[in-house]
Amino acid sequence: MNCSHKTVALLFTLACFTHPPLCSANSDWPQWRGPDRTGVSKETGLQKSWPAGGPKRIWLYENAGEGYSGPAIVGGKLFTMGVRDGNECLLVLDANTGKELWFAKIGPIFSEGHGNGPRGTPTVDGDRVYAMGSHGNLVCASIGDGKIIWQQSLSDLGGRVPHWAYAESVLVDGDQVICTPGGSKGALAALEKKTGKLLWQSAEFKEPAHYSSVIAADLNGVRQYIQRTEKVIASVASKDGKLLWTSPFPGRTAVVPTPIYRDGYVYVTAGYGAGCKLVKIGPSNEVTDVYENKVMKNHHGGVVLVGDYIYGHADAGWTCQNFKTGEEVWNHRGFGKGAIAYADGMLYCQDESSGTIALIEASPKAWQERGRFKLDPQSKIRSSGGRVWTHPVISNGKLYLRDQELIYCYDIVKN
Repeated sequence: MNCSHKTVALLFTLACFTHPPLCSANSDWPQWRGPDRTGVSKETGLQKSWPAGGPKRIWLYENAGEGYSGPAIVGGKLFTMGVRDGNECLLVLDANTGKELWFAKIGPIFSEGHGNGPRGTPTVDGDRVYAMGSHGNLVCASIGDGKIIWQQSLSDLGGRVPHWAYAESVLVDGDQVICTPGGSKGALAALEKKTGKLLWQSAEFKEPAHYSSVIAADLNGVRQYIQRTEKVIASVASKDGKLLWTSPFPGRTAVVPTPIYRDGYVYVTAGYGAGCKLVKIGPSNEVTDVYENKVMKNHHGGVVLVGDYIYGHADAGWTCQNFKTGEEVWNHRGFGKGAIAYADGMLYCQDESSGTIALIEASPKAWQERGRFKLDPQSKIRSSGGRVWTHPVISNGKLYLRDQELIYCYDIVKN
């Protein structure tokens, strides 16, 4: 190795020690709730406390338009959706500077009293990005320039737009794009990711679509897709959509939070008084209820599983719940309802009403706050019925937040 190569190697090594998140695996956040759809980041080297006023803001982008779409971060680019020029659009920024790179039209705007525009998060896979607008217009675009490669409408798959619009973030798994049109042709559908061609629909599972997103799990030697509708948790085989198992759930009004899977167990929760449920899937896909209670009644801020504990807002305060038993471990009512994400031992909790973000130790001992700050400025176009509902994202040492037209980026690397 010559001198210049040694210098480069030394600089790279030093960079890994001084900025560990940039060198840790799985630092990108390529889809809804991160690499594993769990709301959990594997990054390390992040701040364990915040100064007064919160972490340093790196940039602020002010032209995302209406919508609650979250960011996906891959290869230094931020992918999200918003409203522009009378259309819902796919929008791409430089994740490090906030500079807009391109945008592409998806379809017409969904209008509703709690806020107009797209709800889901784009999914990035290789050199393509997949995004679905509020009316169920699903597009596949080139990440380089936004050229639309193919598009599909969930209404053509038998779907009907839910009351508060399609809010799902589509799953890309292997060569398939999985979405939830709902309806008589099959609640779940698999499209060929290169062409958008329909591969199958779940003929035995025909519930109307609600607002949750699909997860994938390898269970009993079979790749499975797990989804939930208002009254049912269901799993289908990835190869053909065959129904593998179902379990009833007492959902009502809106069922939103993404299911959580671990070691043969599936956990779900929903708001409007529904509560939570844990089921065990046996060797022949038989379903056994482990518990069903009201400890966690999560509206749409989601929950995260860290170790043996579930954390999230339970309508009556922020709650830590034992994953295996369903028992409440602690409850904290001193911070408003909202969304949650996890990274490096810490919970990032968002108060949807005030736009305040709190840094909390992920501990079953108690709510232990290590700093907070309030988003400033805040949206001037947010509906009076809307709140700060976009979930926090942690990627490559940065915290990304959104309030309608405003996207914020903060440095959260440990000094």
